[in-house]
Amino acid sequence: MVQWSQDLYFKAYWFAAEAHNGQLLPDTELPYILHPGMVCMEVMAALQAEAGHAAELAVPCALLHDVLEDTAVTFEALQAEFGEQVALGVQALSKDKNLSKSEQMDDSLRRILLQPREIWMVKLADRINNLRTPPSYWTAEKKAQYREEAVKILETLQDASPCLAARLREKIDGYGNS
Repeated sequence: MVQWSQDLYFKAYWFAAEAHNGQLLPDTELPYILHPGMVCMEVMAALQAEAGHAAELAVPCALLHDVLEDTAVTFEALQAEFGEQVALGVQALSKDKNLSKSEQMDDSLRRILLQPREIWMVKLADRINNLRTPPSYWTAEKKAQYREEAVKILETLQDASPCLAARLREKIDGYGNS
């Protein structure tokens, strides 16, 4: 059985909650911290189902995966608090906003592929969670594009976790059908 540190979980969850404080999930009045929590739940379920993964990397990266991209937290602050490996993992999971929107996902996937498989797992779990009901203001074209991006993520990272790959495949198949 894979074990993760409860203290590290709480430390990362609290850090993420403070960083995302005041942010809401798109098209809701719900706090954004729900998203990293649900991503982490997906990762923790896969850690329980599959042997050989480093929970001490996967769990904090799941909770922190959006802090560099969506908050004022810096790489240096994240590194000081959680170490270089976690900071590099979160950095790879973050879009480079200096690139065009069309280049961001390919760039992120290239950087994720250079990281340990636990980082791949976080990206799979992130997209699993993001394939819930799309925001009401998304066009049919935007929904189709997001689904195709999910297929690319699955094709690129599926070897990290059979459990998460199966979950993402299921979410892709059902996306937009509800």
